[in-house]
Amino acid sequence: MNKTTASLFAFSATAISLWAQNGFAQENDDTQIVTANRFAQPVSSVLASTTVVTREEIEQWQSKNLVEVMRRLPGVDIAQSGGIGQSASMYVRGSEARHTLVLIDGVPIAKPGITGVSDFNQIPISIIQRIEFIRGPRSAVYGADAIGGVVNVITQNPENQNTLSAGLGSKQYQEYSGSVNQNITDSTRITVAGSYQGTNGYNVQPDSGYSIDRDRDGWRNKAFWAGVEHQFNDMFSGFARGYGYSANSDYDANYSGGQDEQQIYNHSFDTGLRFNKDDFSSQLSASYQKYKSYNYASIDGRYADSNSLDDMEQRNLQWGNTLAVGHGTVSAGLDWQQQKLVSTGQLYSGAPRESDSYKQDNTGAYVTAQQQLGTVTLEGSVRGDDNEDYGRHGTWQTAAGWEFVPGYKATLSYGTGFQAPTLGQLYGQKRFGISSNPDLAPEKSKQWEAGLEGLTGPVNWRIAAYHNQINDLIDYASDPVTYEGGYYNVKAATLKGIEATAAFDTSFVHHQITLGYLDARRDSDGETLARRAREQAKYQLGATVYDFDVDVIYQYFSKRYDNNTSEYANVQRRLSSYSTVDLAVSYPVTSHLTVRGRIANLFDKDYETAYGYQTPGREYYLNGSYSF
Repeated sequence: MNKTTASLFAFSATAISLWAQNGFAQENDDTQIVTANRFAQPVSSVLASTTVVTREEIEQWQSKNLVEVMRRLPGVDIAQSGGIGQSASMYVRGSEARHTLVLIDGVPIAKPGITGVSDFNQIPISIIQRIEFIRGPRSAVYGADAIGGVVNVITQNPENQNTLSAGLGSKQYQEYSGSVNQNITDSTRITVAGSYQGTNGYNVQPDSGYSIDRDRDGWRNKAFWAGVEHQFNDMFSGFARGYGYSANSDYDANYSGGQDEQQIYNHSFDTGLRFNKDDFSSQLSASYQKYKSYNYASIDGRYADSNSLDDMEQRNLQWGNTLAVGHGTVSAGLDWQQQKLVSTGQLYSGAPRESDSYKQDNTGAYVTAQQQLGTVTLEGSVRGDDNEDYGRHGTWQTAAGWEFVPGYKATLSYGTGFQAPTLGQLYGQKRFGISSNPDLAPEKSKQWEAGLEGLTGPVNWRIAAYHNQINDLIDYASDPVTYEGGYYNVKAATLKGIEATAAFDTSFVHHQITLGYLDARRDSDGETLARRAREQAKYQLGATVYDFDVDVIYQYFSKRYDNNTSEYANVQRRLSSYSTVDLAVSYPVTSHLTVRGRIANLFDKDYETAYGYQTPGREYYLNGSYSF
């Protein structure tokens, strides 16, 4: 056992030993979540590693986007090519960025790019009311893309509250938002919200040798959200809602005449009908997403031949049914998804514009169940997916929890998962010179996790150890003579680690601690996977002092590598370890008006999470919000 692993075990053992001296029982956390098994359950009954973030916490932390929220959470490492609005990749417990399923109100967000990575960085923070984050495989519940975990962004606000907010900050940052959440009758509720965020940014690659890159890389995001919910009678209710956002990001081209600007237009609509009677509930919902992503060279303009466009439509039908049985719940349902993508662009400057058009249907059926048998909780899920392109795929998972003494529980789980190849990986993409590979198979994972949790003295703690084996990893390779490239199942990787969390109060101060150790390697040669820190530590303090709410977060990430060796790179490029401190302070001027201020990267640390991309340094933000 190396020193880092030993230190984590020592921390855990010491903490349990010290905090056990004043142990007392904890009432179960009755916060309801729906993401773990697709039925409402108290978070205390979930056997997976789970974190719930509320709107109140987002405002207390003064996070400016979803990236800043997720960076704080256990098991998360983020690599970003610059500051706010720039491209970001999220690695959960060492899994690939494409291995985390991102949902908005339970519906997968469209992923038009060839890599299969969710562009969660562009989701406006103003529409987020709650985040449910499940770590570990959930393909047996949701199907493809849930190898590393699931992030469910929930936009509904159940409270009658209307707000106006405005703020400013470093690098000409501005934010404005407003929302109305109100019952207009006893049976009907409406929500309308809008927001704007923008920053002039800074030069994210100051060492670039290309003149086109010697500018500021700014970002702008406009969003609108509207919805209505109606209770028809004691049994039936329905909803309809829609949201949209447009985002404009400046980035660096990295070559003369290259693309350096992106515009995204996202529009989503969904509607549904709910039925509830006694121990049975059912929901049928339909959604439609339209996602356009333009990339172009700013010197040529958006409509020049050198631009590229990914134009995607995604339709989802979901029917879920839940029945209370014995001392637990059984849920079963059907999912149908259709994706259509048109990708247009040039392979190189002066080449003719070419277009690829794809369509794919997927149908899935699932059953999940949980049952309480005295001090033992049993859980299981099974799912089958039938995809018109890569065929049928089955996944399953099971878990058991045992409260061996009051307030202390041990858990053990095993689950399988898979990651579907993207349409561009399967059928090629002319504008990238990528050939089709219809034999491309989904990536497959097998993961187990053992956990121990409890309330010892004032401390609510949890320790989890996990081991994830991923086979048939999809990677890109090209012919050294013809330079023709494509995607193939060529790799396998093993991810194993330990995660420890603790929360407790001392006097008027609330403490939250996360420690993580990760060993993520490819099986072929034992090489460490890129952009994953081996060790991470996150320590958050929250306190109220003379009506001032204070939040301090310290985050440490150990050294990691920016790349893996391949035909394009002989050695791994090392990125140094780093630590940052953020300070946020809020003050309620009146019962309606709150003023907030934040200093990000308080000590102005110089570091990189992606090689060659400068992070923003110390930043200042000031915000005022009025509720009525």
